[in-house]
Amino acid sequence: MKSRIAKKVIAASLATVMTVGLAACGNEPAPTTGSDTPSSSPEEQSAPEESSSEEQSAPEESSSEEEVSPYTVLTDENGNVYDLGGMEVIIRDWWSGDPVEPANDYEEARDEYREWLQETYNFTLTQKAISDWGSAPQDFVDYASTGGDENYIFIVREAAPTTAAIDSGLMYDLSTLDCLDFSEAKWLGDAGVHKLMSRGDSVYAMYAGDTEPRSGIFFNKRLLEEAGIDPNKPYELQEAGEWTWEALVDMCAQVQRDIDNDGVIDVYALTQNDGQFLSYAVYSNYGDFVGMENGEYVYKLESDETVEALTWAVDTLNQYKLPYPEGAEWNYFEQAFLNGEAVFCTEDAYKAGGAFSTMEDDFGFVCFPKGPKASDYMNVYSNNPVVIPACYDAEKAWKLAFVYNLWTDPVPGYEDYEAWKPGYNKNFRDTESVDYTITRMMTNGRLTYHGLIANLDIGNDLLWSLLDGTSVSEHIEKIRDTWQTYIAESNSK
Repeated sequence: MKSRIAKKVIAASLATVMTVGLAACGNEPAPTTGSDTPSSSPEEQSAPEESSSEEQSAPEESSSEEEVSPYTVLTDENGNVYDLGGMEVIIRDWWSGDPVEPANDYEEARDEYREWLQETYNFTLTQKAISDWGSAPQDFVDYASTGGDENYIFIVREAAPTTAAIDSGLMYDLSTLDCLDFSEAKWLGDAGVHKLMSRGDSVYAMYAGDTEPRSGIFFNKRLLEEAGIDPNKPYELQEAGEWTWEALVDMCAQVQRDIDNDGVIDVYALTQNDGQFLSYAVYSNYGDFVGMENGEYVYKLESDETVEALTWAVDTLNQYKLPYPEGAEWNYFEQAFLNGEAVFCTEDAYKAGGAFSTMEDDFGFVCFPKGPKASDYMNVYSNNPVVIPACYDAEKAWKLAFVYNLWTDPVPGYEDYEAWKPGYNKNFRDTESVDYTITRMMTNGRLTYHGLIANLDIGNDLLWSLLDGTSVSEHIEKIRDTWQTYIAESNSK
């Protein structure tokens, strides 16, 4: 069955052949409308009086019925199209549901391209939820340890079992598969998962496609305006490169108010998951908890950038954060922001279409402000590793990598299309959130490595207790030796 795109190409080819036929008879080419096809069909174009009807006759349609593919076909060293033998490939994740109908031209083109891939190279691909979020890393370990006849590509999480799987030899070394070229832009360069999950020259995981914009700061426009601040001020500061820790604190001092002068604060400046605020303060100052240097993990908790960031964040939260009511759930901050109890909320971008979708007040979204050691705003990429079990032989591993590589290639004709954009435009209340903030976060990101260190937990070990009144330096002193031991053990494997 011919695809819609193939049919369009055939139609265009017919028109071109017929126009060339006319020109070959001594006639001028048909006028165009600026596109590659005539402004009217050949039948509608009047022939010059001196031309005979025989000279104007179009070629037989059957002579141009051959399908012209808009796609490039890959062949082996003998010139044969790669044939995957009808293999049924399954990408395992924990979120996929039933397929949905395309919502726009891009999605139609993507689906047609993927249909063509499957027909041309003789395979099928399905992405489905088999694991759940919690079990995904261990599910991979269990399968890779025993093997199976399935053709699985696993999506796992950045977690200790994932790291252990590398150390145990359970992940296929993707650097040995010549169908993958990690220098291509779709792999996200030095911020790509293939960098995160490497050991020397070996690569054990990959991720291709749009990254996920993570944490930024939502702000309530009504509350800003009531405090005498232009609701677009955060955007103006961000675009000018002046959205800094100091700028945020200045706004916090202005918006946190006792409106009725009864001695009780009515509107707080900040509400959030405190750990998220603390960790992004570190990243926004170009700090880290664990780094990577010369192929080894490095203890970074006591770097100047990290200590400065944690100290600033603790001081800021102690002064401006909304206190939780007694017995409140851990995520009370979401409801507090919805209710207009606080002006700023540090959260992930997806909450615009989730927890905050029913918010009555308009909200905006900016990057986390940059610290004094940073030259730009910083987003942390946290894309899920895509892995192939090492229990598969070289032929199967190559075929699976070949399929994933094709499946994630840019759709022909849409190479520069921002496929992520329509969804965010739908979820956010203003265009600035997407054009100024999300766009920046999509292209300006970095990796973190602490999640790969077995037993190291920045939340339970450090972040959740930083606001207990003990100094940052005392907290660091308590965990210094333990963290350094964990890192040394990871480096020794």
